[in-house]
Amino acid sequence: QVQLVESGGGLVQPGGSLRLSCAASGIAFSILNMEWYRQVSGKERELVARITSGGSTDYADSVKGRFTISRVNAKNMVYLQMNSLKPEDTAVYYCKIENWNNYWGKGTLVTVSS
Repeated sequence: QVQLVESGGGLVQPGGSLRLSCAASGIAFSILNMEWYRQVSGKERELVARITSGGSTDYADSVKGRFTISRVNAKNMVYLQMNSLKPEDTAVYYCKIENWNNYWGKGTLVTVSS
């Protein structure tokens, strides 16, 4: 059974940092590309970052230079380090397996506010 469990969200002030974690199970994690999405209420989910099985990364322009995606294959974990957070980063963040569009975790809420 495929499971994706996100954690690490919370309330942070503008300019602050958070590290999100995603625990994956039921999949051959090491050979799959992983993604982080985010969604603001009433809007479509937005791809934030992607990491390939080999460790190559891509980022949305809105987070480039501030967010870092990483993975530890031995632990079936993918992370999103978020620095210099802005109020517009407020959203529910989800991890996802690339091209596996039917599998979503419950997400973790990030709120950036003073």
